[in-house]
Amino acid sequence: MRATHTLQGHRLLHLSALRMTGAVLLAAVLAACGNMPARTVTNPDLPRALPELDHVAVAWTDPNGFTDLSRSGNRAEARRGTWVQDLAEHLQKAVAARLPEGERADITITDIRRAGDYEPWRGPDFDRVRMMRDIHWPQLILTLRRTTASGQVIEDGERILRDPAYLTSGIGAGRTSQPLYYEKRMIDDWVRREFPAPAR
Repeated sequence: MRATHTLQGHRLLHLSALRMTGAVLLAAVLAACGNMPARTVTNPDLPRALPELDHVAVAWTDPNGFTDLSRSGNRAEARRGTWVQDLAEHLQKAVAARLPEGERADITITDIRRAGDYEPWRGPDFDRVRMMRDIHWPQLILTLRRTTASGQVIEDGERILRDPAYLTSGIGAGRTSQPLYYEKRMIDDWVRREFPAPAR
């Protein structure tokens, strides 16, 4: 009987040690995460171009100069995340799906203003909340250069994408909660106009 109690005691001590070790590891991970700097779109170490996809190259200028940051109600919060690269990837895939066979597209994003803005003056509970109002519509400025396989220039110029009626136009049920929904919808609308017939 004594041996059985001793064995059970060792098992309890072992489980207790495992729980403590797990708790220590969890605390260490949380502490490390707390000390890790949040990723920002202005990090100079991040790339400013995507790998080419189906003859579509997309790059962007320094996000520090983008309207979304320079005119933001909370610049520190506005630069958090990966939204510049996310929009660039969406743009590249959308163009690649409709670019005519034998053409190449080189795109450079020169400005982004996302839908909505921060209103920190409403109090600490709102300093990280992006308020969607009709005066804060999305806009994206880019340069587009389309060439043939032989290098002949088809199009070369600036494009300004904007959607002042973003709150009332084309809203799909259950979709407005998706990240960058309004900006991606604006990009898709422009791509359909710029490249009328799907190539693939």
